[in-house]
Amino acid sequence: MKRWYVVHTHTGGERLAMINLERQGLDAYLPQYLKRRRHARRTEWIPAPLFPGYLFVAMDVDTERWRAIHSTVGVRYLVCHGEWPAPVPAGIVEAVQARQDENGLVALDTPPPFEKGEMVRITAGALRDQVGLFDCATDNERIIVLLELLGRHVKVRVPLDAVRVYA
Repeated sequence: MKRWYVVHTHTGGERLAMINLERQGLDAYLPQYLKRRRHARRTEWIPAPLFPGYLFVAMDVDTERWRAIHSTVGVRYLVCHGEWPAPVPAGIVEAVQARQDENGLVALDTPPPFEKGEMVRITAGALRDQVGLFDCATDNERIIVLLELLGRHVKVRVPLDAVRVYA
């Protein structure tokens, strides 16, 4: 019976490992999402692995040659418990696949925690007790707050858990 297993890849080698596993006739799955990348004053959204350094492979360990995965280009190792591959609990990979959009990207349901322009207070760090305006979320862990410092508005990136609604 086919089950899903986890393959640990070389850093940045997820796509290479997936291609080589598929060439061997295995069913490989690399979940991806849109990640914000900022470089040279430009912001762009690029597909990135949902689980960096890992991908999934479906196989029947009783009938398929799974040990060949260890020597596949781009693969570090197949995650095992002792001598045998460790299966992913049933339904996990299927749940990730169900969240894919028409482009094959996993949709992350992370609505911004505040409305744009909402007054917020920073509760921790060097800027503790400063009040500013929520601008946008940069990712799931950080947001940008507009603070008035030295007579002008300054964008400050702070951890999401260090900001509360200003009451």
